[in-house]
Amino acid sequence: MKTATTYVVGDVHGHRAELLDALRRAGLADDDGSWSGGAAHLWFLGDFVDRGPDGVGVIDLVMRLAEQAAAAGGQVETLLGNHEILLLGMHRFGDTEVPSDFGPRSFARSWEMNGGLASDQEALTDEHVAWLIDRPVLALVGDQLLMHSDTLEYLTWGEDIDSVNDAVRAVLHGDDLAEWWEVWRRMTTRYAFRGPHGEAAADDLLTTLGGSRVVHGHSVIADQLGVLPGQVEGPYEYAGGKALGVDAGLFVGGPCLVVTLPPGPD
Repeated sequence: MKTATTYVVGDVHGHRAELLDALRRAGLADDDGSWSGGAAHLWFLGDFVDRGPDGVGVIDLVMRLAEQAAAAGGQVETLLGNHEILLLGMHRFGDTEVPSDFGPRSFARSWEMNGGLASDQEALTDEHVAWLIDRPVLALVGDQLLMHSDTLEYLTWGEDIDSVNDAVRAVLHGDDLAEWWEVWRRMTTRYAFRGPHGEAAADDLLTTLGGSRVVHGHSVIADQLGVLPGQVEGPYEYAGGKALGVDAGLFVGGPCLVVTLPPGPD
């Protein structure tokens, strides 16, 4: 039995038009912006919002594509990124101060500092919120471990994928500001798989959670390579082949990558 092709997309950050262009080039959307990928599987690794003109418009597009793909025998799925946590935290808690020994902190302050747009908050509906808070933060697709942030902090919520997803989902269904803030803080960390110890860190994570390679967004490929965003042409494999970065820095002028993953087992 032939396995459906799986694609991943990294951080979109409100650039709906560029995302649609990339999906059309990959054969996953038609000229009208509707699903044309048939039985293909498409995973988004989070960070739909902030820094770009229409974050909630990106969410609307992905929700619609998910419905259309399911009807066509395909699949569109989404992980949460740290900017979804920021969007939701701003929506729920605003400028309420986070209990902290490290000076004034609030979701409103971090949201403003990290490219939050009032237009996204104004367009956010109860339907968007309900959909977002039920998205996972980790997924194993074949032997590829999908995650938004290149961090080991996911392991603070559990030692298997279901436990991590359940723990984060429980926080987002609750009203504990300090716990919400910890989700945001942990998911902003990065670069766990860089440097001389990066491959070992990836190995440790994969041994615990499963898979043979981490696939992540969050950290811009151009920053990793020391090049301009416009020079990025594809994903960045590193850490001895144990990590694959797919965030090409769309919000700073890089391309929107639609990356084909190796097939999983039949």
